[in-house]
Amino acid sequence: MIKTQLITVAVINNVLGGRSLTQVLHECWQKHATLSGQQKGAIQDCSYGVLRFYGQLIEILATLLTKKPQDKNIYCLLLIGLYQLIYSKTPAYTIINQAVSASRKLSQNKKIQGLVNAVLRNFLRQKSSLLTQAEVKETGRYSHPQWWINRLRTQYPQQYRAILDTSNKRPAMTLRVNQRKISVTRYQQLLAEHGMKSTWIWHGALLLEKPLSVDALPGFNEGMVSVQDAGAQLAAPLLDARHGMRVLDACAAPGGKSTHLLELADISLTVLDQDNARLARIEQNLERLRVHASQVICGNASDPDTWWDGKLFDRILADVPCSASGVVCRHPDIKWLRRETDLQKLASQQQMILHALWQTLARNGKLLYVTCSVFMEENKWLIQQFLQQHTDAQPVSLSEPELQDGQLLPDSRHDGFFYALLHKL
Repeated sequence: MIKTQLITVAVINNVLGGRSLTQVLHECWQKHATLSGQQKGAIQDCSYGVLRFYGQLIEILATLLTKKPQDKNIYCLLLIGLYQLIYSKTPAYTIINQAVSASRKLSQNKKIQGLVNAVLRNFLRQKSSLLTQAEVKETGRYSHPQWWINRLRTQYPQQYRAILDTSNKRPAMTLRVNQRKISVTRYQQLLAEHGMKSTWIWHGALLLEKPLSVDALPGFNEGMVSVQDAGAQLAAPLLDARHGMRVLDACAAPGGKSTHLLELADISLTVLDQDNARLARIEQNLERLRVHASQVICGNASDPDTWWDGKLFDRILADVPCSASGVVCRHPDIKWLRRETDLQKLASQQQMILHALWQTLARNGKLLYVTCSVFMEENKWLIQQFLQQHTDAQPVSLSEPELQDGQLLPDSRHDGFFYALLHKL
């Protein structure tokens, strides 16, 4: 248990130093290959939890500490201890004893060990008042950076609290039924036969009552079903790709939307991404679902001259790089790694991609612009700007009732997404 705590300290320290949690954990599993599944689960759960509630935890520590420890590892250990005392079911005395034992491995200074012990015990004594006090500041109440909170309050005055609270919850596990192989109703029955309860959301999306390993899903290896957020599952139907069409999925990795398009229609699909490693994941998904893409290309969507053969596309799916502010429940590190200045940089990159791809779209064709963001700089306002610059672009009304001006706000069933369908006159 001490080992997992020390590894978690290193993971959190790396993320707070500016690195992606996904990448840090990937490297962690490679470095510590002998870890059991249970140990990995404990490290992952604690790492995600600390980052999910980091705003609250640092407010509590600021009250308990007269001075922040110079040793970042000790500070991370205190964050872990607090998170466990608030959110885990492990007995408090076990958590404190393990934290003190871990501090001995991190520092030979007995004062440090005494500090860890005192801080965590003081928290227990004052738990109720400290939790209340942490909510005085919005960063403690919502566990998001203040600039993020301010922006959402301005853009969504009625919904910003719900967006922030939803972003701090554990993500849902949603399946996409491959309706070429099995009906949604039949697959739901199949789940029930295996003791797995699910709820239909829309189209082929089933929300599992309890998350589980994909290996336990009936028919997963046979391509009957994929794991994909319900919000992301709106993309393929909205693009309206029909049999025989030439279609481009730009910025396609990891391939969930690509495979969905191929499940819905017999199309000539070009899959594009600029990361070779991520393209390999797409190939794996295509193989498992036994669907075929006409081309899989490594290239930059904003520079078609380097990969495009000059043949126009009937449909284009542009799921562009974004702030990922709509998927924070899955990636809590994003809140603390993202900077307010990033939004303008991302919007500029998104405009470049959109302008570039528009050249490759045939007349009377359609382009679906997608982000997993809730910020209007990347969404509604960006599309308004694009329409002002392109008189041959006409917005198409979206039939999905859940979308408000193209925006799907995150809730307990799905992540946050933005969709804009553009018709080339």
